[in-house]
Amino acid sequence: MLEEDMEVAIKVVVVGNGAVGKSSMIQRYCKGIFTKDYKKTIGVDFLERQIQVNDEDVRLMLWDTAGQEEFDAITKAYYRGAQACVLVFSTTDRESFKAIPTWKEKVVTEVGDIPTVLVQNKIDLLDDSCIKNLFLLCSEEAEALAKKLKLRFYRASVKEDLNVSEVFKYLADKYLQRLKQQTAEEPELVHTSSNKIGVFNTAAGSHPNQNSSTLNGGDVINLKPNKQRTKKSRSPFSNCSIP
Repeated sequence: MLEEDMEVAIKVVVVGNGAVGKSSMIQRYCKGIFTKDYKKTIGVDFLERQIQVNDEDVRLMLWDTAGQEEFDAITKAYYRGAQACVLVFSTTDRESFKAIPTWKEKVVTEVGDIPTVLVQNKIDLLDDSCIKNLFLLCSEEAEALAKKLKLRFYRASVKEDLNVSEVFKYLADKYLQRLKQQTAEEPELVHTSSNKIGVFNTAAGSHPNQNSSTLNGGDVINLKPNKQRTKKSRSPFSNCSIP
């Protein structure tokens, strides 16, 4: 277990083609809501949620990136510092599945090898016979692709809240495993600079209004931790905020 005055903050980027359900997935996970209305993400959006994983307090910072090519230069900049990734394609959009290797390559180019999952969204639409035929083909290919890319594969329905929490819990657990291995090999990383590798100091001696978290590649995100976030009596959705 990490030191008591340390909080783990994990930057997770959710990437994929437009209209596959990236924004809806983050809204569902952080706010517990779902809307059918599609609004194209302009550049990057951001929400966060505090959870517990194996008795560790973890703050997941979820970055919703635009899937359209016109925002490519903007979104690539926000990949930097990411510590986990969700690759999303839609059951109803075969092109979004074919684009997954390209999306993965973009992330790897910016941040290297980080915990990543492959998610097939909108499986609630299987009642449509045409979609079902598409799914049967795409599902086998998705499993093969996940195996090839060595990724955990989830079939999800954001609408029905199926496997959404499981995706982010898995990523948090994988990152914690990597973090503990890193700190075991180089314990001075936490003791000499608590801002490294996704851990920052929440002790009273830190600046009351601001903390910096140095992430992969040396990029810095300024964070404003709320001391009340670790109280167990609060609603799991009360920690969601838009900066």
